[in-house]
Amino acid sequence: MTDFNQPISGNDLARFSGPNTYMRLPQATSLEGLDVAVVGVPMDIGTSWRSGTRFGPKQIRAESAMLRPYNMATGAAPFDSLNIADIGDLAINTFSLKESLRIIQESYDAILAGGVIPVAMGGDHSITLPILRAIAAKYGPVALVHVDAHADVNDEMFGERETHGTVFRRAYEEGLIVPDKTYQIGIRGTGYAATDFSEAQSWGFQHFPAQELWGRQLHQMGAEIRRDIGNRPVYVTYDIDSLDPAYAPGTGTPEIGGLTTPQALELIRSLKGINIVGCDLVEVSPPYDPSGNTALVGANLLYELLCVLPGVTTR
Repeated sequence: MTDFNQPISGNDLARFSGPNTYMRLPQATSLEGLDVAVVGVPMDIGTSWRSGTRFGPKQIRAESAMLRPYNMATGAAPFDSLNIADIGDLAINTFSLKESLRIIQESYDAILAGGVIPVAMGGDHSITLPILRAIAAKYGPVALVHVDAHADVNDEMFGERETHGTVFRRAYEEGLIVPDKTYQIGIRGTGYAATDFSEAQSWGFQHFPAQELWGRQLHQMGAEIRRDIGNRPVYVTYDIDSLDPAYAPGTGTPEIGGLTTPQALELIRSLKGINIVGCDLVEVSPPYDPSGNTALVGANLLYELLCVLPGVTTR
C-alpha cells in the first residue's frame, strides 16, 4: 500500500507549533511522487484598492493548522488517496507585475509538466491569468468556475491590461477558457456602466449574481454546473470577496451582500465529480483581517477544494 503524506496530527504535536506549511503537510522540494502541489503566490502588486494579499499565503497556512484530514460532512479523505505537499512560495518580483506574471506562468509550466494538480494560495487575482495560460497550454481551453464579487472583465485599469480586474477579459481574448462553460458566481456591487456584466454575457459567460442567490441553497445550482461541464478539464478560481464582508472582511475589494460560508461549502461540495485540473483561492488580505477569520475561511475552502479533486476517496 502506498504511503501518502499526512498532516501532522494535533495529538502528536501541538497545533501552535510545527512547520508553517498548509495543514502542516510536508514541504516538498521536488514534484516527484506528488499528485497535488499546494503553492503560495504572495503578491499584491496587481491590486487596485487595498493591498496586503502578499501576506495571504503565510496567514492561510497559519490558520490551516486547525484543520484535520477527514471531512466529517462529506466523508472525503483527500490524504488517503492523493499525495499532497506544500511546495512553498513562488519567488515573484516584488517590484514588477509583468515579471511576476512571467515567473508564475513558467513555474506552472514546470508543475504541470510533472503531472501535478496545482492548488494556489494568493495573492491578488491577477495571478490567475498566467496560471490559466499555463493550464491552457497543457489542456487547451478549459471550463472555468469563477466565484467572485467582481466579473474582472475590465479592458484596462490605469492603462494596464494585466491586473486583478482584467483577468477574464484577457483569458477570453486569448482563448484560454471556453466562454459558454465559464460560470461567474456571486458577482454584485456597483459598476462603471450597465455593460460591466452584460458584455461578458454576450461572450457566453454564465452569470449567477449574488442577489439571485440570497437565502438559497447552492447545491442544486452546483449540480447543474457540474452536468453542464461534463468531462471537460475545469479550473476553479475562488476569490474570497465572493463572501459577504461579515464572513470575510480581510480582502482588498469588499462588497456587501455576498455569499455566506455555508453557501460556499455547498457550492464547492456540489462540484465533486468534475475534472478539476487546478484551482486557486485568492485575495485574502491579513492586514484587514485582525481576527484571522478571513484566512481561516480561506484555509477551509482550500481544504474543501482538495476534497473534490479527481481521485479523492470517501470513507
